[in-house]
Amino acid sequence: MSISETANKNHEELWPDYQSKAAETDPELIEVFDNFAFDEVIGHDQMETKTRVIMIMASTIGSQAITEFKMMANAALNIGVTPVEVKEVVYQAVPYVGIAKVLDFIYAVNQIFVEREIKLPLEGQSTTNAETRMAKGLAKQKEIFGEMIDNLYKNSPKDLLHIQHYLSANCFGDYVTRNGLDVRTREMVTLSFLIALGGTESQIKGHIRGNANVGNDRQALINLMTQLLPYVGYPRTLNAINCLNEIIPPTS
Repeated sequence: MSISETANKNHEELWPDYQSKAAETDPELIEVFDNFAFDEVIGHDQMETKTRVIMIMASTIGSQAITEFKMMANAALNIGVTPVEVKEVVYQAVPYVGIAKVLDFIYAVNQIFVEREIKLPLEGQSTTNAETRMAKGLAKQKEIFGEMIDNLYKNSPKDLLHIQHYLSANCFGDYVTRNGLDVRTREMVTLSFLIALGGTESQIKGHIRGNANVGNDRQALINLMTQLLPYVGYPRTLNAINCLNEIIPPTS
């Protein structure tokens, strides 16, 4: 196999001394993939390794790729991502991907923690309660999306107003306000879910705006989409790039 020195080095950083079964059965595929994902794509930009692994891990949940999720969760822990950070990515998937699709990932990460002798449950990260979740969630929405939240409430049909309340109190109040990940990371994690899910272009556009509002500029989002490409494929990546170009057009 002719896997580049750079690809081997980057792979080894995530999974020291890992012996790939796929490399034995499908060596040509692994040569092509590893040289692309672990050399060419990683070499595109200077995204921090921890950030890259967290985002790829998030995308595996959106893709329902449980085997690759386990690989990335272990890689994250190997390079110093904390158990809380790993678990917060999984928790944040619930309002975006749905508990029916996320539950297997909760069980998977718990098993990894048990194998690594990480005590469960982890320390709680919630910052809200039944009395404060709505107000704090709405405040977090406005921090990320600005005045458009007031317009969503104003323009909502009365028979759908409860959905806006759920978004504020549940999606943002119960989840996005949690400790463990900062808001810039959470917005990139959310975008990773949405890109991997597919068919979410309206939400991708909204969260591109949200990312920009919290400090993740066009180049940061290009880097994110580039790093996700080997894991989510070209169609979903190109759809996300189209959304990016519409919301934050290139300057030249």
